[in-house]
Amino acid sequence: MADASIALNRFGMGGRPGDSPGADPKRGLLAQFDRYEARPQAIAALAPGSTIARELSEYLQQVRQLQRDRRQGETPARPDAEMMAPAQMQDMAGAPMTEKAPQRDQNDPVVQAQRFARQQGRDHYAKAVSARALCAVMSPASFVERLVHFWANHFAVSADKITIVGLAGTLEFEAVRPHVLGKFRDMLHAVERHPAMLLYLDQAQSIGPNSMAGQIAQRRQNPQRAGLNENLAREILELHTLGVRTGYGQADVTEFARAMTGWTVAGLGRGRGAAFAGTDGIPGSFVFAPRLHEPGARTILGKSWTQEGEGQAAAVLDMLAAHPATARHIATKLARHFAGDEPPASLVGRLEAAFLRSGGDLPTVYRALIDAPECWVAAPVKFKSPWEWSISALRALGTQQLPSMAMNGLLTQLGQPVWRPGSPAGWDDVAASWAGPDAVMRRVEAAERMAQRTRDSIDARERAAQLFPGALSEATAQAIARSESPGQGLALMLVAPEFMRR
Repeated sequence: MADASIALNRFGMGGRPGDSPGADPKRGLLAQFDRYEARPQAIAALAPGSTIARELSEYLQQVRQLQRDRRQGETPARPDAEMMAPAQMQDMAGAPMTEKAPQRDQNDPVVQAQRFARQQGRDHYAKAVSARALCAVMSPASFVERLVHFWANHFAVSADKITIVGLAGTLEFEAVRPHVLGKFRDMLHAVERHPAMLLYLDQAQSIGPNSMAGQIAQRRQNPQRAGLNENLAREILELHTLGVRTGYGQADVTEFARAMTGWTVAGLGRGRGAAFAGTDGIPGSFVFAPRLHEPGARTILGKSWTQEGEGQAAAVLDMLAAHPATARHIATKLARHFAGDEPPASLVGRLEAAFLRSGGDLPTVYRALIDAPECWVAAPVKFKSPWEWSISALRALGTQQLPSMAMNGLLTQLGQPVWRPGSPAGWDDVAASWAGPDAVMRRVEAAERMAQRTRDSIDARERAAQLFPGALSEATAQAIARSESPGQGLALMLVAPEFMRR
């Protein structure tokens, strides 16, 4: 691959008609920092996370009231009229959904309220997926867009439950995009305070056993209402900062979880009502609830943390953001993403040094990536994930608009539904997860559909030469030239080795 092709495809999300990295591809990549939009129009037009969370809070409150009425022997009132929307639901690929829950009376007001909340979450999810894809397809700063997707996968949430499905995209839009060209520390704090993360990893349900709320629960002989949840603390250490097997133990996880008690979501977490006394308590917003916080000093990674309240966990996050193990963990993942499934140790070392030297300044780390010779080797170093392949295909075809639900169906078919990795570890970033025969065949089928639906007349030979300047193989050029139709030529281009790899 020539440097121009590497800039477009390995660093960027693929070329668009007329794209050129310029005479100096490295300088062209750096120039994208000034062209990046943290809040482009497609995202600005969406409902913010606060609105989605407030809607969810209101519906869940109504469900709880209906359930209380039922326990007290009263006939539950019907939900609001707007909840009487059509019952049919669509799954995230656009096909009719099959309910997995036990069969219940579909006229039951509780069932209707829950059903409407699920549907509304899916509506928000579908719009967010389309907006994300459109931003990636149209962006003049596709290198930075790739970095947004990298970090969103690093801080993964999975839209698998009612409290997350509508909020999953807002974590990327509100906590990652604004900080992708800033400090790692700032992104870390924004992510860990975001309602999607607090709800996904059950931090909003965590209560310190010796907190005020915990003591009340114990006096009422209801200890299950005062449980400590370690999920977020563990994933911060294992996935978001230090990485696995980096010197912390179970005691550190537990102590960090105690420090984080009180970090919750207004209206959607434990300790509703009185727990938010003295806070704004806007439903869906991050709040620190003192009544839930485990009192006392903590010892984490051999250091004592005597701060009180919210500041205790915040101080631990500051330490983790600057820790040498965090620098190596981040450097390794970035090197793997840009230089191969087995990241070169030399590159990892330079990225780690850049991270530590700059205090976690991400543009400094990105500049080290751009300067690294390991990222500019001629041979392809990565097999594209379904998301990468789909976006690069749409960019290659000059796509200007995306039909509603189109990306949901495509990515579900290809095996990588957006914001649904199924675990906090995110999607794998190695070829073995994406290069199987069945997965490749699905791309071939998708490429044929894309080519058939392309209305503009495109000369695939000319377009391929534009997309892969100085890198198009003779074999691919001949295969396209021998195609029986323009559509077949486009389909061949989209599944050529140059297009599948970067």
